[in-house]
Amino acid sequence: MKRYGLIGEHLGHSYSKVIHEQLADYTYDLIPLSNEEFHHFMSAKEFAAINVTIPYKCEVMEYLDRLDESAAHVGAVNTIVNQEGVLTGYNTDYSGFLYTLNKHQITIKDKKVLVLGYGGASRAILAVLKDLGAKEIVVANRTQKDITITYQEAMECHADASVIINTTSVGMFPNVDATPISLAPFADLTAVVDIIYNPTTTKLLKEAKDRNILGVNGLEMLIAQAKDACQFFLDTKIADEAIDQILDSLTAELNKKDK
Repeated sequence: MKRYGLIGEHLGHSYSKVIHEQLADYTYDLIPLSNEEFHHFMSAKEFAAINVTIPYKCEVMEYLDRLDESAAHVGAVNTIVNQEGVLTGYNTDYSGFLYTLNKHQITIKDKKVLVLGYGGASRAILAVLKDLGAKEIVVANRTQKDITITYQEAMECHADASVIINTTSVGMFPNVDATPISLAPFADLTAVVDIIYNPTTTKLLKEAKDRNILGVNGLEMLIAQAKDACQFFLDTKIADEAIDQILDSLTAELNKKDK
C-alpha cells in the first residue's frame, strides 16, 4: 500500500504530480473526489501519504488520529501520513508561504496587510502574517462574513496597506481577465502576492508590475509546500535547492504554454 497523491474536488489544473515526481521516486496520483467519495476514501485508508486541497482541508480533520503542531496552529490540514493505520495531519501551506515571503524579502512585521479572500487557502496565510507581527491584517471578501469587509470598502478605507495577498481563485485560468481589485488606490503598496500559479502572471500581478511594485505568484509556495510534504511522506530531508530547480523548469514550461 504505497499510494501517494492529492485529493480534492477539481484537480485538472494541478501541477502537484509533476512537482512530486521530480522531488522523489514515487508515483503521485491526482485523485478527484466528490463529497461522498471523499468520506469513503478516508475511511478506507488505502494510501501511504496524501495531500489535501479544496474543499477538504478542514473536513479531513475528523478522520485523523493525530495533529502535528503546524496543523493545529493553522486549523487546517493539507498533508496526511498513514503509519500502519494511524493518520497524522500536517500543514505545509504555512511553511510554503513563509518560504515565499522570506525568499523575496517581503517584510510583514509592523506592516498593514490586506488579504483578499477568506476561504480554506487563507487560513495558513493568516497564521503566518500574525506570527510575523503584522501591524494590522484586513481581510476582504466578495461577500461580507465574520471578520471580513467588502473589496469596495478595502479600496476606500484601507488604501494605506503595504502588502496585498490574493488567496482567491479570481484571475485563475481560464478566467485570466478577471481581478479581485484595482491597485490604483494603494499608494503605499510595496508587494503583491497572488497564490494563483496558472497563469504565472495574473491580471493583478500585471498591474503590480506596471506600477513598479514587487509581484510574486503562487508557484514557489506550491513547490515549497510540496517539498515539505514530501519530507513528511518519506521521513527524509530535501535541500531547498530543489525548490529553485523545479521552479525554473516548471516556469519555463508554463511560459511556453502562455505564448
